[in-house]
Amino acid sequence: MRDLTQGSISNHILVMAAPIGIGMLVQTLYFFVDLYFVAGLGDAALAGVSSAGIVNFIVMALTQMLSVGAVTLISHAVGRKDQAEANLVFNQTIVLSTICGVFTLVAGYLLGPIYMKSLGADDATILAGNTFIKWLIPGLALQFALAAAGGALRGTGVVKPAMVGQMLTVLVNIILAPILIAGWGTGYAMGIAGAGLATSIASAVGVVIMLVYFAKLEHYVRYCSDSLRPNLAIWKRMLNVGLPAGAEFLFMFVFMAVIYSIIRDFGAAAQAGFGLGSRVMQAIFLPVMAISFAIAPIAGQNFGAKLPSRVRNTVWTAIYIESGLMASLTILCQIEPRWLIHFFTNDEQVITVGAQFLQVISWNFVASGIIFACSGMFQALGNTWPSLISMGTRVVSFVFPALWLSHRPDFEIVQVWYLSVATVTLQAFISLYLLRRQLSQRLATMELTV
Repeated sequence: MRDLTQGSISNHILVMAAPIGIGMLVQTLYFFVDLYFVAGLGDAALAGVSSAGIVNFIVMALTQMLSVGAVTLISHAVGRKDQAEANLVFNQTIVLSTICGVFTLVAGYLLGPIYMKSLGADDATILAGNTFIKWLIPGLALQFALAAAGGALRGTGVVKPAMVGQMLTVLVNIILAPILIAGWGTGYAMGIAGAGLATSIASAVGVVIMLVYFAKLEHYVRYCSDSLRPNLAIWKRMLNVGLPAGAEFLFMFVFMAVIYSIIRDFGAAAQAGFGLGSRVMQAIFLPVMAISFAIAPIAGQNFGAKLPSRVRNTVWTAIYIESGLMASLTILCQIEPRWLIHFFTNDEQVITVGAQFLQVISWNFVASGIIFACSGMFQALGNTWPSLISMGTRVVSFVFPALWLSHRPDFEIVQVWYLSVATVTLQAFISLYLLRRQLSQRLATMELTV
């Protein structure tokens, strides 16, 4: 356990964000490694894997529900020096992660084909997506165990073990991807199926690593069979914080699915270009996402310890850091976006779509950084509903105008990117407004007693 109620706020943010960012980068490399080898199989394969990959947003919604609930409740308990409650929350998170993992297996195999049929640009793309999902689903189910372990550790202020575990799993994935996808060393190329299988095996390795760590090295929170009996009061508290945060990722799934359906008529190359562009954008967002994830335990512990000035200092310091980072990354995407896409493919049509996406969408990078910071603070305060409200506003303001634009005779894909920039900017203003209200309401009583 690491006490985050003492010392420099900016130092805590940077020290915690660094390993979190490395871990997230490693996680993102799963998809980049797969995309690199899958791109060699053609546009249909790349479009199919990209389309199927957004199913991950549904899984992320559920894992976020678990991890956010765990981080918030455990960090508050740590701030109050209540180890017993922190341990109870951890074990209840294990129960919920098991339930969600089983649900993912069943739903993935039943609904995967229906999903791909609704989004695929052609039969080849649909077949590729279905194949990828079939082999990826076990790995997605295992993500819940990793989310439970990582969330518990972050709540206690510890992030390096999860980072090391993720690094080892991505090494496994990097080794397996060329072997299973391209048949290196074996002569048996599984193609797209190999991409999904490599990720599933790597996820299994990650779960084993976390099991060993908690059994041998972790002492503040640990497995306890007596604490596994379902505790509905804890579930209610976790879900009250976690459900809105998870629903944000469901909104992202809707957002991405609408885009794929809108550009479907432009062909597999357009879907592949958007898929690559969005993956690169996610990689660009990693530094600010890491800072956002660091905000929750830092501000959460200080909130539990009733230190309002440190809570406020955490979010504003994070916003300043994130805004500077995102401004720099915006310049990068304005100068040479094609280079970021060219690494994965030589198809000129795919490169054009992906580069145009990055160049336009980069104008909302600073706004996105502000949104991430606000989201982290909402988690720390134990009320993620404002974050869901701001995200819902963005989705509604995007989906209906985008569908209207797609039916106009002069419709071009770039119009969707400009609409996205406008709606993200709107979301940033709404998030800042709601954050100021939350800080005023949640900290006012606390400040009077200090």
